[in-house]
Amino acid sequence: MSNWICYAETIEVLSQPGVSIMDITPELHRLVTESAIETGTLNATCIGSTGSLTTIEFEPGVVQDLERAITELAPPDREYEHEKAWHDGNGHSHVQAALLGPSLALPIRRDRLVLGTWQQAVAINHDTSARPRRIEVTLLGMAGS
Repeated sequence: MSNWICYAETIEVLSQPGVSIMDITPELHRLVTESAIETGTLNATCIGSTGSLTTIEFEPGVVQDLERAITELAPPDREYEHEKAWHDGNGHSHVQAALLGPSLALPIRRDRLVLGTWQQAVAINHDTSARPRRIEVTLLGMAGS
């Protein structure tokens, strides 16, 4: 008979200013192991309006390409209505984060996250200052018999 499990934990990563991409895959693998879930789903959400989550091949070239693409989508030197109201220099940060989105859902099968050979989960800081990024992770699924 299988047992349903709901396992939740917070992970935190310290980011650099600007588009800062951090590999969180090892932490997510650790949570899957700790949860004892064999089949289920891992859901992760980056808390805050200037952070996002996605998956990429975490190697220097792809990281640079993604940083450049994000900056081109919402460049810091463009005029933003947010700047007119708040004058805090991060209007582009909010737009960049919204375009990528705050959440990620990954399947768990046979006690492991299902990711491609070259696929890693990453957290991205879009803000103009370094900050700790809090990521709330919830795992739902079944343990073995």
